[in-house]
Amino acid sequence: MAMLAGLSTLGIKLSVGFETVSGQKPTEFNVLHRINSIGGISIEPETIDASALEDTVERSVAGRATSGGSFTVGFNAQEQTVAEWESLIEDYQEASANQLRMWVQIAHPSMNRSFFVVAQPPLQLPMPDFGQNELLVMEVPLTIEDYVGLDTKVTATDSEAA
Repeated sequence: MAMLAGLSTLGIKLSVGFETVSGQKPTEFNVLHRINSIGGISIEPETIDASALEDTVERSVAGRATSGGSFTVGFNAQEQTVAEWESLIEDYQEASANQLRMWVQIAHPSMNRSFFVVAQPPLQLPMPDFGQNELLVMEVPLTIEDYVGLDTKVTATDSEAA
């Protein structure tokens, strides 16, 4: 079987779900619409200096890995998409008050698994950049609580597809 040359980003969907049982991946996710970009997450180990007096060149060992702390999701700003994100923030606050977390799923239509991140949205939407002859994109920084990585894909509900 020939290997594909690669995959395009066409058809990727970002969805969010909220735990119903603390610590367990949600079984229901809802698609967020008009996503323009999703920032990557790089897992990089910190470097611990393991040098001793006899070393003339620094020696290191791998330490705890860092995710960078956040990633950004950009979406095409319009009344409906802003309302989706405002609703997401309200849902997050309600879940958080009950010690339940928000999960983000990034699903590619040609992959059997999705990427998952347990994340926290800001409590207020940021103001987008405004420029001449540009698409109005709002970039929302999500705080990474836990990078889960690839896991079993969950079929997300898409209110636009109904």
